[in-house]
Amino acid sequence: MQVPAPFEYERASTVDDALALLERLGPEARLIAGGHSLLPMMKLRLAAPEHLIDINDLQDLDYIREEDGEVHIGALTRHRELLESELLAERFPIIRDAEKVIADPLVRNRGTIGGALCQADPSEDLGAVCAALKASAVIVGSGGERIVPMTDFHKGPYETAVSDGEMLIEVRLPLHDHAGSAYEKVERRAGDWAVAAAGAALWMDGGTIADAGIGLSAVGAPDMRSARAEDALRGQRPSEELFAEAGRFASEDCNPTTDQRGSVEYKRHLAQELTTRAVRRAAERALS
Repeated sequence: MQVPAPFEYERASTVDDALALLERLGPEARLIAGGHSLLPMMKLRLAAPEHLIDINDLQDLDYIREEDGEVHIGALTRHRELLESELLAERFPIIRDAEKVIADPLVRNRGTIGGALCQADPSEDLGAVCAALKASAVIVGSGGERIVPMTDFHKGPYETAVSDGEMLIEVRLPLHDHAGSAYEKVERRAGDWAVAAAGAALWMDGGTIADAGIGLSAVGAPDMRSARAEDALRGQRPSEELFAEAGRFASEDCNPTTDQRGSVEYKRHLAQELTTRAVRRAAERALS
C-alpha cells in the first residue's frame, strides 16, 4: 500500500486566509482542492509537502461569467462545470471537446481548472486549451495581483509562474466574434493522459484568418504551443493545404520523447495529424 509522507493539514476560509497560511507556512506548503494530481504524486513520494492547505471553502473562486470582453473562470471551477457550461460551449467549444476526454466523472466532479493548470503536467489538456485560446492567468499574493499571459504561465514541466506565497485565482479568455475552436486527442484508453493532443482557435475577419492559436499537449512543445503554425495561418484563407501546413509546422515545433505511450516519430505524426484536424474543425465552426 502506498502512503504519503507525513504532513500537516490546514483549511482556508478565504483567499486572504489562504495567502496568510502560505506566507506563514513557507515554501513547503501546497494548496489542494480536488487533489487528483497532487495526491497520487504524494503517494508515490514524488511530492512531499509538509503542509496541505485545503481551499475547498473558497466558493467565491467558483464561477464562469462574461465580463469586459472576456470570460472569467474562477480557479476553483470544477471540470464538470466547464463541461456543462453553455456559455463556454457557445464561445469556446474547444473546452467542451477537451473536457469530454479528461479522466472520468469522479475526477471531473472534483478536479478544478486551477489545480490542472498549476500542476503543469506536460500531458495535461487544459494547458494546451488555454494556450490555444490565448488565455491569461490572474495570480495574487501579498504584493497584490498580477496578470500573466498563458505563454508565460507555464515555465516547464510541473513549473509555473506562481511563486511561493502566491495563488492562481482566475483564468481569463478573450472573446472574439466570428471565432471557432476545437480539440483533438489520442489516448491509450478513455480518460487517460494524452499520447498527443492539439487544440486550435481561429478568429476570422470575413473569409480570412485574422489570428490563430495552436496548443499542443504531451509532445514537448515550447509554452505548449506552435508559434510557427500560428504564423502560417494568420492572414490566410482556410484551405486543406493551409491546414496541412499548420500540421507540419506543429510537428516540427514539438520535441517529444519516446516512452511507454509511443516513439518520437509516432508522437510527431500525431502532432501533425491532430493539429490538421483541429484547425479544420475550428475553421468549420468559425465559418458556420
